[in-house]
Amino acid sequence: MSCAAIVSLLMLTSFFPSNEASASGISVSAPFAVGSRSLLRSIADATVDKPDYAVELNATNFDSVFKETSAAYAIVEFFAHWCPACRNYKPQYEKIARIFNGADAVHPGIIIVTRVDCAFKINTNLCDKFSVGHYPMLLWGPPSKFVSGSWDPEQEKSEIRSIDDGRTAELLLNWINKQLSSSYRLDDEKYVNDQLQKNASDFGQIAHAIYDIEEATFNAFEIILDHKMIKSDTRASLVKFFQLLAVHHPSRRCRKGTAEILVDFNDFSVNKKATASIGEKGEFRNYQICGNNVPHGHWIFCRGSKSETRGFSCGLWLLLHALSVRVDDGESQMAFTTICDFVHNFFICEECRLHFYSMCSSVSSPFKKARDFVLWLWDAHNKVNKRLMKEEPSLGTADPEFPKIMWPPKQLCPSCYLSGSEKNDGYSLIDWDQDEVYRFLIGYYGKSLVTQFKDKELLVERQADRMVAEDLLASRHAAVVPVGAAVGIAVGSCAFGALACYWRQRQKDRKYKYHLHSLKNI
Repeated sequence: MSCAAIVSLLMLTSFFPSNEASASGISVSAPFAVGSRSLLRSIADATVDKPDYAVELNATNFDSVFKETSAAYAIVEFFAHWCPACRNYKPQYEKIARIFNGADAVHPGIIIVTRVDCAFKINTNLCDKFSVGHYPMLLWGPPSKFVSGSWDPEQEKSEIRSIDDGRTAELLLNWINKQLSSSYRLDDEKYVNDQLQKNASDFGQIAHAIYDIEEATFNAFEIILDHKMIKSDTRASLVKFFQLLAVHHPSRRCRKGTAEILVDFNDFSVNKKATASIGEKGEFRNYQICGNNVPHGHWIFCRGSKSETRGFSCGLWLLLHALSVRVDDGESQMAFTTICDFVHNFFICEECRLHFYSMCSSVSSPFKKARDFVLWLWDAHNKVNKRLMKEEPSLGTADPEFPKIMWPPKQLCPSCYLSGSEKNDGYSLIDWDQDEVYRFLIGYYGKSLVTQFKDKELLVERQADRMVAEDLLASRHAAVVPVGAAVGIAVGSCAFGALACYWRQRQKDRKYKYHLHSLKNI
């Protein structure tokens, strides 16, 4: 670049700071874009300034970011870029954002830390809705309450609250710790020994695992697409697994995303040769199995003390257990064969796949009760733990903070043990009370797993999801699955026949309207 060009560029940047350029439509910031930095500094030394950790929001992305975040809580800072107090406060706020936001977050998936610049006209109405009367102003609440929401300081019983004591990073973090009964510190570092599961006697920690299950679901889907594993001979197996997820996945947005994929799944294989891969990644490009902005690498419950331990394998086990405790008696055998076939066809770790399928093949009679399937999966997981307890220490691959144990430990379920002592090298010596184990698994992977959601919201979601799931089971996709599998899922609903007719009629109506619209456009 010539000297004259550089001078001209510097003159231009002196009149158009980066934030003003964005506001005027010169550029549009992404939801997680870096904060305001002059073009001069970006050109002079792009490595001098680090990206902002707080998420920049405006009126165009405010609702969508909060809809899709996996965080349980949100902080919004309303500020003005011309405000000296706001500029002085930014380094303090960034210290908090660093802990919870971004790929290098120390405690990801818990709080989303955001900011809105009220000095821009595009945000005027948004700031008015939240009664912004001074800068900087901090609001706290569940992300869902900010979506199409508002706040009035005179309003009583609002779940959105003003943070009045957050003038420094220390004060703000203390305020957060009081709300969450947590002990976060400004000097916390990633992969230090403060993992959620460190205290095995804390029953409530499993509630955080919902986000890890979402990430494991997303990762499994990505692996299938990346390795082009959807073949003509594996397609039916994947459809059955997706049907199971659409009905019983513990995450509402994963149920919804899987259902959307199922609705159009048949269309992906049109005009494909039998020997060709079905469903290339491009065909699924617009489908998000668990919605947008699913955290990647932000394991919470499944985070190990080292970056290479736990993570995806832990999340996948959580998913399977969560599915097992949600099926009914009539679905137990179908769920068992569906999971076994999925692992056999789509789990890319060869040794793990063979071990798991060997355990599946050892089952001699069909499951008639959901209880039997839940306990079989629990026993299979413990057999894997027992084998790894011997292998990992000698290979140096064990996580020192999370050694493999027989599950559940006595701290979590003392009533699960009848007699004898727990020995890490003697699984067969443990005298389990299987009735107590079953009750524990139902509570732990069922209700406790989703305690961050409100019971009222859960009830509404379950009713809606049940209708969607039943619709799907009566759809055309059931034709590619063995009849017994479709019937097994359908047993759970007494209204299946009526909903099946409703689904078929709705499909006919949709096609009729589409053709009618096409004719009008000819």
